[in-house]
Amino acid sequence: MNKAKLIEALTEKINATAKSDAKLSKKQVGSAIDNLLELIIAELQAGREVALSGFGVFTSFARHARGGVNPRNPKERITIPAVKVAKFRTGQRLKEALK
Repeated sequence: MNKAKLIEALTEKINATAKSDAKLSKKQVGSAIDNLLELIIAELQAGREVALSGFGVFTSFARHARGGVNPRNPKERITIPAVKVAKFRTGQRLKEALK
């Protein structure tokens, strides 16, 4: 499922359960998803974690610099720089749903 299909499905689900005067457009739902992603990214950049109860926890950690081998020239050694990466740990509800 890509982002457009996610927005469409979420819009339908929200509008099916909402009262007639509380319906949302695809644009509003898309904006909400974009804002959610921006908040998660900002929290991870700040070194904090984002926990969604039952779904999982997004965290960031620093991967240290290390040595490697140039794939084009296996005799040449290269240094792979340190980098911050995201990690996702699944929640209990998600684990149970996937079993």
